[in-house]
Amino acid sequence: MNPHLVLLVSSEPFNYFNWFGLPLIIFFSRIGDVTIGTIRHVFISKGFRRIVPLLGFVEVLIWIVVVAQVMKNLNNWACYIGWAGGFAAGTYFGLLIEERLALGLQIVRIITSKECDQLIVELKLNNHGITIVDGHGAQGPVKIILSVVDRSHVNSMITIINRTQPSAFYSIEDIRETGLGVFSDLKGSSVLQRIFSSRK
Repeated sequence: MNPHLVLLVSSEPFNYFNWFGLPLIIFFSRIGDVTIGTIRHVFISKGFRRIVPLLGFVEVLIWIVVVAQVMKNLNNWACYIGWAGGFAAGTYFGLLIEERLALGLQIVRIITSKECDQLIVELKLNNHGITIVDGHGAQGPVKIILSVVDRSHVNSMITIINRTQPSAFYSIEDIRETGLGVFSDLKGSSVLQRIFSSRK
């Protein structure tokens, strides 16, 4: 046996929980708190105030628990991977959930140079409040149709536009708050939408 060769054998068994279990817990916990945080910021921007404090409480509570675990394992790089991965995934899932909830109001602007009586009739039949303005575009007179729509009904309005005025230009923007007006019926909306429809 070569006296210069020494075989080092660790006396401690490999800790599977620290290197696999704990990083996974951190990963999914970060998904939770970042998802909540992303939704909370979106709710703030849209003026929904009632649910925001509760979301903030849960978000910070999860964050504190996760940070405490990371600080106890500063020499474990797998925890850092779980932290960063959870943050990225949480941001994605937060935006995905917010998109599915379809909360808030949007203004749809439709500009067309063609006859749009059928479009106007169908919008009114679907209880979309509209304002019609005469304008002048680069190629002559145009009609500008403005409508404030619950976000969950924007797709149905786009379907009407594409069916009746496929060549029309339209744009969609978020708006924070409105006063009186005519809006689409919300009976088909989800429970969450009806709960959050009251913003104050």
